[in-house]
Amino acid sequence: MRSTVSVMGELEPIGVVVTSVGTEQQAVEISEELVARRLATCVNIIPCLRSIYRWKGKICTDSEYLLLIKTREALFADVGEAIRDLHSYELPEILEFRVTNAEANFHRWVIEMATGIPDPDSEDQQEAEVGFD
Repeated sequence: MRSTVSVMGELEPIGVVVTSVGTEQQAVEISEELVARRLATCVNIIPCLRSIYRWKGKICTDSEYLLLIKTREALFADVGEAIRDLHSYELPEILEFRVTNAEANFHRWVIEMATGIPDPDSEDQQEAEVGFD
């Protein structure tokens, strides 16, 4: 019987990159840009986070949006560079968590969509893929 969970040794490794932003507009802009550039297959935007952190000698509290960015591990540096270019923060959070197990079809979809090479006509083209929402 064939397993529906992929073992990381069989397929190229994938990960979830995490970053937080201060506004919904910036969350959407970064997410759309990462997907358009094919640096990410999918980005989930989680609203209403409260972040408490130390910055420049002060304890700060802010409301933020968390982005969960699904991509190939090989694209981490490119994803990080894009986030830094698009982000308004002086020091954006850019973390990657390795996915050790994933549903096989979803895993393949992440690899196939996150090529790192933008489509020349990506705004006009719609993906005829299975929806995962």
